[in-house]
Amino acid sequence: MAVTERMQATKGAIMSLLTDAYQRRDRVGLIVFQKDRASIVLQPTNSVVLAKKALADIPVGGKTPLSAGLNLAFQVISQEKRLHPDVMPLLILLTDGAGNVSISDLPPQEEAHRIADRIHEDHIRNVTINMEHAAFDQGLAQRLADRLGGPCFTLANLKAETLYQAVKTQLEG
Repeated sequence: MAVTERMQATKGAIMSLLTDAYQRRDRVGLIVFQKDRASIVLQPTNSVVLAKKALADIPVGGKTPLSAGLNLAFQVISQEKRLHPDVMPLLILLTDGAGNVSISDLPPQEEAHRIADRIHEDHIRNVTINMEHAAFDQGLAQRLADRLGGPCFTLANLKAETLYQAVKTQLEG
């Protein structure tokens, strides 16, 4: 399955989560990391319409500044926790786990793992979806999920219901 096809399959599962999030009045944000930076595509919002539109427009391919994405997610979630103390944040990370751009002098993988450790230490619940094709999977997403302290799913075993149950389990904590 090509990267674009894998992303489409994942988007389908995420769309069902967005509908559920809307029914629970959850806030959803979206960060993409591509080329040499991470950017907030959607600030945390209650609007499922905005979230679905932002998700539909996610680009794929190119360099992967994984550390920048993790760092920005950590900042956004930390800010949400300060602004909304009752919030139970959940990070859903779509990645193959292979960062190839650093934001510091550290090697990309080491840097991403250190940021993942911070996320874990801050008790941010998370679910990782491994976007790598099974034939090429080097276990990088699983190692990252282990550092984050959350489960990792491959696209081969990911169905909307599986993802929904994983997210529900994380939220019920």
